[in-house]
Order: sequence, then structure tokens, then C-alpha cells
Amino acid sequence: MKLDAPLLATDLAAVPAEARTIERIGYDGTFTFEGPHDPFFPLMLAAEHTSRLEVATAVAIAFPRSPMQLANVGHDLQVFSRGRFILGLGSQIKPHIEKRFSATWSKPVARMREFVLALRAIWRCFNEDAPLAFHGEFYRHTLMTPFFNPGPSP
Repeated sequence: MKLDAPLLATDLAAVPAEARTIERIGYDGTFTFEGPHDPFFPLMLAAEHTSRLEVATAVAIAFPRSPMQLANVGHDLQVFSRGRFILGLGSQIKPHIEKRFSATWSKPVARMREFVLALRAIWRCFNEDAPLAFHGEFYRHTLMTPFFNPGPSP
């Protein structure tokens, strides 16, 4: 069994010390969530200032983001953390997606499934040099030039 602790620092400057404390007292991982702050920035700092702590989003809201944008963030965090990043995605509810994020809400289960499939196709392109040819109802990713491909994650 693994035990995780929330990373609740509201000031980014406090994240390194909080993450080190979470690791020092024996937790296996720490997580952020989509709340008053972006969930990804604190994880970058936590990864930088710890050596074994898994860092995760619990959750990042998928639908206001593009699969390509999230694939890049996920790739970078995974590489920077030396394999300790875990991406947790959520859909949120219709009023938040439409009124807070000004994004499209429709068919959340089908959209989330396709979002994950698109992420996997993009990561295959990054990691295996597979052609990017994802065609779905909600997302289409068909262009990856060498300049934009970060290459494989070790």
C-alpha cells in the first residue's frame, strides 16, 4: 500500500519545503488538484526538491485543455521528475466547463475516453517516432514536425 499527502501550499515559494517535509516523514507521493492554482507548477517544484516522492495531479481538468498541450506538460513533468509523475484527469461538471473555462461540454464519457486515446497517440509519436494520425469525434492530431517533438522519455 502507498500513502500520499496533499500538497496544499498556496504560495509557490513554500512548495519546496512542504514537499521535502512530505517526503521526510515517509509519504510515498504527493498530489495537487485543480483548485485556486494550476496543478502542474507545484509538482515541478516538488519534483525538483525531492528524490523519491511520486508527484501527481488529483485531478487536472481535461476538457479546457488540448490533448497536445497536456501531452507536452505530462511529458516534461515525467522527464523532469525522472519517472515519478502520475497524471490524474477529471472532467468537472458542465457549469464549470462552460462558465468558468469557456470550453465545450458534451458527451463527457466519450470525450474523456477520446482525450486519453489522443494522449496515448501523441505519446507514442514522442516515444516511438510513430506517425501522428489521431482522428476522433472531438480531437484530431495529425501534424508533428521534428521541431515540436520532444523525443522519447527515458
